[in-house]
Amino acid sequence: MNKVLLYCRPGFEKECAAEISAKATEREIFGFARVKDDSGYVLYECYQQEDAEKLIQTLPFSELIFARQMLVVGELLRDLPQEDRISPIVGMLTGVVEKGGDLRVEVPDTNQAKELTKFCRKLTVPLRASLRESKILLNYESPKRPVVHVFFIAPGTCYVGYSLPENNSPFYMGIPRLKFPSDAPSRSTLKLEEAFHVFIPADEWEERLGSGMYAVDLGACPGGWTYQLVKHSMWVYAVDNGPMAPSLMDTGQVTHCREDGFKYRPARSNISWLVCDMVENQCAWPV
Repeated sequence: MNKVLLYCRPGFEKECAAEISAKATEREIFGFARVKDDSGYVLYECYQQEDAEKLIQTLPFSELIFARQMLVVGELLRDLPQEDRISPIVGMLTGVVEKGGDLRVEVPDTNQAKELTKFCRKLTVPLRASLRESKILLNYESPKRPVVHVFFIAPGTCYVGYSLPENNSPFYMGIPRLKFPSDAPSRSTLKLEEAFHVFIPADEWEERLGSGMYAVDLGACPGGWTYQLVKHSMWVYAVDNGPMAPSLMDTGQVTHCREDGFKYRPARSNISWLVCDMVENQCAWPV
């Protein structure tokens, strides 16, 4: 297997390809990226057979900005027979992965591919049983062993490979599955919650998202991101000329500053968090 497969948000394939190409070159691992617009993934093909494994071992997944997942795969499996889709997948993995700790049957994050999710769920149980019988998977899930991935890009067409448990995304399809809080003022609150999950290790939340901290939210209204900061018991300066959700103001933790976010300067120096959800060309506040 000489290819590295990276999941990404549809529309960001070129950025993901440029990033993995640069990171690979830094490590003197050479190859080329295959990119298809709006596909939701990028394939980086290494010139040397062993370099794909080397790349996922030496490139910290946490350094990647545009990739949601990183794994090694082989050639694309095409035209899987309807009567037996499992045997070709098991055959591809035989001799490549032993005693894997988990199985994920996934699809790209596109509307077209999502139509395959029901099929993927149906396939997962018998495929897991076959992989365990072939000793490719352990008989129990283990977070310390490689994760086996089957990535369907079309009906009967998939990439098969594995990721390293200490250097991958722990989430299915690389996307945290977050529930929208019913009392949040907007769905944008999930953006900041996802960022917390992705960029802050769970064992550091108490220290880095601790209660009593002061935060500034630029472009705050109606308060989706402020909601997350308040949820972590922070004191928030919500900077926006628009209206804030009354439920947030009622907490007593929010000071609504009706000012231009690009000209605002905090009155205190002990600001632990600055978040900004404004779309402009330049930000006048140095960070």
